[in-house]
Amino acid sequence: MLTLILIGLVGGFVTAISPCILPVLPLVFLSGGVPAAGPGAEPPHRGRPYAVMAGLVLSFSLITLFGTLVLSALPLPQDIIRWAGLVVLLLLGIALLFPRVQDLLERPFARIGQRQVGGRRSGFLLGLALGAVYVPCAGPVLAAITVAGATQQIGPRTVLLAVAFAVGTAIPLLFFALAGRRVGERVRAFRTRQRGVRIAAGLTFVLLALGLTFNVTDALQRTVPDYTARINRAIAGSGITGAFGSGGDRSLQECVRQQSSGLRDCGAAPEISGIQQWLNTPEGAPVTSSSLKGKVVLVDFWAYSCINCHRAIPHVNAWYERYKAHGLQVIGVHSPEYAFEHVPRNVASGAERLGISYPIALDNRFTTWQNFHNVAWPAEYLIDAEGRVRHVAIGEGGYADREKAIRQLLTAANPGITLPAPVDLPDKTPTDRNQTPEIGLGAGRSNAVANGPLSEGTVDFSHTREPRAGQYALTGEWHVTSEALTSKQNSAIKLNYSARDVYLNVGGTGTVTATMNGKTTTHTVSGAPNIYRVASGAEARPGMLSLELSPGLSAYSFTFG
Repeated sequence: MLTLILIGLVGGFVTAISPCILPVLPLVFLSGGVPAAGPGAEPPHRGRPYAVMAGLVLSFSLITLFGTLVLSALPLPQDIIRWAGLVVLLLLGIALLFPRVQDLLERPFARIGQRQVGGRRSGFLLGLALGAVYVPCAGPVLAAITVAGATQQIGPRTVLLAVAFAVGTAIPLLFFALAGRRVGERVRAFRTRQRGVRIAAGLTFVLLALGLTFNVTDALQRTVPDYTARINRAIAGSGITGAFGSGGDRSLQECVRQQSSGLRDCGAAPEISGIQQWLNTPEGAPVTSSSLKGKVVLVDFWAYSCINCHRAIPHVNAWYERYKAHGLQVIGVHSPEYAFEHVPRNVASGAERLGISYPIALDNRFTTWQNFHNVAWPAEYLIDAEGRVRHVAIGEGGYADREKAIRQLLTAANPGITLPAPVDLPDKTPTDRNQTPEIGLGAGRSNAVANGPLSEGTVDFSHTREPRAGQYALTGEWHVTSEALTSKQNSAIKLNYSARDVYLNVGGTGTVTATMNGKTTTHTVSGAPNIYRVASGAEARPGMLSLELSPGLSAYSFTFG
């Protein structure tokens, strides 16, 4: 628990001093010292900076914890919260510029004693707006919290991490707000030219809202090196995504956390429930518990554009074909990582390409994922003929141990059975410790872009830096969303990596032209997003890869092998 608090505090503090926050700093600085309107008006309340930070902590925590759940339940755009925050910033700026507008905004709150825009309550409102527009800066910790929200695993640990992150962010920002208040108290111009200061503050609010709306602030972020990237990557690798399991069978949770090569008793198998649709079953009928009675069941969590799953599924396919006549049933639980993986026809096409013939349950709401306290793709849960989980394997590798466990449970269920020879497939799990980890390409997934932090919208990357190891750099015009980069005009990516093979998760219709060591290859892309190998070699090594994408292609991630 203490480790989780420290991760949140450090992550929030680092984010608040990263380039992502630079466009907001002038507003934070002015937030503590904006004078009230009218002759003889009182100076700004001394508690205003604290009210601003309290609003930021509250809105950031609530949005990160419950935003995913609310937006998935309502037919609303995914960026509606950010737009609401921008509207509030714009209204506050206009109110500072025009006292009559301020009066109109205050009328609904007259009965509850709402004070003027320079007061403490409006400072809290400003903090609420700042929290909404600041959420995309949160990086890897936000990603972990979002996964918890998507899997409906919002428990005490998740809340603790979100609040700790928000508090960590508020500490350096409070320093800037207090500094602004001290300047307002000590600099004579703030006291004698209150109307001018209000106009300057109002213009700052309005310009910031417009700049964030049209992504003008991206230019500032791209010109400043991301001096916190290394720390953010360390936080991303701290294992926080596995900290959210709560309730349920503690034996299974323990098996997930502490895996072993042999058989264990991990408790009764959870239900496969909340399934949107079944694939590879007669007329799409669900697999029933009665049909599984007396069988050994392997539940495999996967996502069709997950490169780790691509390397593991040939082993699962082989086990199913080898042992299905001897009492083994495999069920693939498809829990989507990206929005396009929610579409049944995309999953069906991906399953066909991978040669999957066993039943697939579309777990779009992550209900079964939550039931099993799962934490990653791929993951396998082996259930004996009595309905108890006996073996858990998270990630790639260890296939011989998994098959051994399958054979032991089949023999226990049918004593005297004669099993065929074990499967003999090569294990292609990467073993290079220096291999570049997966790189997400959307604004909400990437902290490895040399151009600086990304914001959603259409951006022309005319100036760029050479990417360092584990980074990529963009040139040309791109449309940036939270999950992907869509090519527009002269769109190119330069990737500095270390691996044997490079895969690009990309969809649309067009071509990807890859150039490396003077050799150029062209890859045809068609249909729903899928993994394409864009570079390969005989062994793992550092490399610099240049990719040109024809207009209209959407790239989601780089993965390596």
